[in-house]
Amino acid sequence: MLKSIRFSLVLLFLVGFGLSSCIDNESTVEAILIKDKEAIAEYLAENPLEGEKEFIDEFTGVHMFWHRVSESEIKPEIGDTLSVDYVGKLLSNRVFDTSVEQIARDNDVYNENREYGPLRYRLSNQLQLIEGFESAVSLMEEGDSVTVIFPSIYGYGSAGSQGGPVPIPPNSPIIFGIELLDIKKPTN
Repeated sequence: MLKSIRFSLVLLFLVGFGLSSCIDNESTVEAILIKDKEAIAEYLAENPLEGEKEFIDEFTGVHMFWHRVSESEIKPEIGDTLSVDYVGKLLSNRVFDTSVEQIARDNDVYNENREYGPLRYRLSNQLQLIEGFESAVSLMEEGDSVTVIFPSIYGYGSAGSQGGPVPIPPNSPIIFGIELLDIKKPTN
């Protein structure tokens, strides 16, 4: 019995050691989140953002700064159709996407095959867009303008995004400037 327990313990140790040595400690979700939080902290140290209001979640690494607080008290709810203007950037401040044609032109991301203008989408229980973007919008009121910075896990993750004129590398924290222009309530 003692031999069997020893054998089982040795086997567990070897299997555990073998599995742990197969996992790259730098590519775990936790390690990537830590790196992203550090990169965001560095960015904010070099590019301080201030706002009329702030939301900082130390656990998730999300930072949100209101440049305009509308006080409209009109908040997005499931079923609403939202209209937003946005500018997406990497921590290098390189714009990778925007709904505003002039910003696209000014940052060499203009695409003549695309229609520019506010993004319109219906808020539902399932994500339509990347999580960090939708989460930020959910904290806004109609008329608010914010900058949100979030870790890659809430953006394009370990896959990144190759679609568009500026590729988003894997595990890249993202910055979005978002203006919530309009909230249309569903008509029954």
